[in-house]
Amino acid sequence: MTAQYIQQYIAAHQAFFHAYGYAAVFFLVLLEDFALPSPGELVLIGTALIASQGGLQIAPLLMLAWLGAVIGDNIGFAIGYFGGARLLVRYGKRVGLTHERLDRVHRFFERYGGEVVLVARFFQGARQLNGIVAGSAGMPWRRFLVYNAIGAALWVGAWGYGVYALGKRFFDYLPLIERFSFYLGLTAIVLLLAGALWWGWRRVRRKAICDGND
Repeated sequence: MTAQYIQQYIAAHQAFFHAYGYAAVFFLVLLEDFALPSPGELVLIGTALIASQGGLQIAPLLMLAWLGAVIGDNIGFAIGYFGGARLLVRYGKRVGLTHERLDRVHRFFERYGGEVVLVARFFQGARQLNGIVAGSAGMPWRRFLVYNAIGAALWVGAWGYGVYALGKRFFDYLPLIERFSFYLGLTAIVLLLAGALWWGWRRVRRKAICDGND
């Protein structure tokens, strides 16, 4: 998202945000979070900017955005949990996804799923598929709920309250925010890959020890 694009989007929807801001942020964030096309993040930014100018109340806005994010991801989780795994097994062979590889994904989510859910919230694409992937991977729902609620709170705090606090100065800081987000995401990916490699090494080492003891 560029500053110019966000400004144009908000300017084009000013009247809509003023009239339906609370409902819009709840429903559009909810829809975005289980993979339906919806400008949830843009709506949160736009309504937070309006709140900074006194057009909306920030507290109910943030609460509704958080509820929409949590409920939306849980709908996605249910879709993945009750139907995603079967679809992946049925059609996954076309892209090389075998039962064995799906089992590896399940084990990875059992160990690192919480961290993935927490970090994915801040990235376009990953945010929309977060719940569906976690559900299809068999991640325990209670664990998903906790990490998802924390991730949603951090996301709403960053793009909701952060924009509200900065007001119109948000556009001056946006290039810096985008640069910081890129490096933060890169760091998170490196840490997750390092964790996955460490987990794989431990698993191979344990198997070698067990084979040696037989």
